[in-house]
Amino acid sequence: MTVPSNRPKATLWETVKAVGWSFFGVRKNSAYQEDLGKLNPLHIIAVAFVAVIVFVVGLVLLVRYVVATA
Repeated sequence: MTVPSNRPKATLWETVKAVGWSFFGVRKNSAYQEDLGKLNPLHIIAVAFVAVIVFVVGLVLLVRYVVATA
């Protein structure tokens, strides 16, 4: 028998913010502890994967632009 979880669920925006702060490298311990109880690990992985893809594509486009104008 499974016990229903009464912990509040994080929204997509809260997950994006948590991943964004993690990319930036700045996070309060209290906010981190709060996120531990709310965020779904699968959602974090999915959002982080999309963020990495956007970051890499952005870097590639930036380098292509700089090389083209040089």
